[in-house]
Amino acid sequence: MPSFYNTWLPFIYLYGVGGIFFVSGLFIVKKAGAYNPQNKRHRYWWKITILGFFYFMLIHAAFILAALYL
Repeated sequence: MPSFYNTWLPFIYLYGVGGIFFVSGLFIVKKAGAYNPQNKRHRYWWKITILGFFYFMLIHAAFILAALYL
């Protein structure tokens, strides 16, 4: 069985460090005024962007778990 350093540490690094860049990108978009919360389409795509990040994170975790225990 692969060790923690070969399975979960890259996952934590990918979504931890990548998450910092993701959130900072969202912050920059919001501070630049490109996101208008009153606009319905902006709110829709804002939610899709955030949910997409967590969606891929959960799929990645599920595949890691499947690879480890199935």
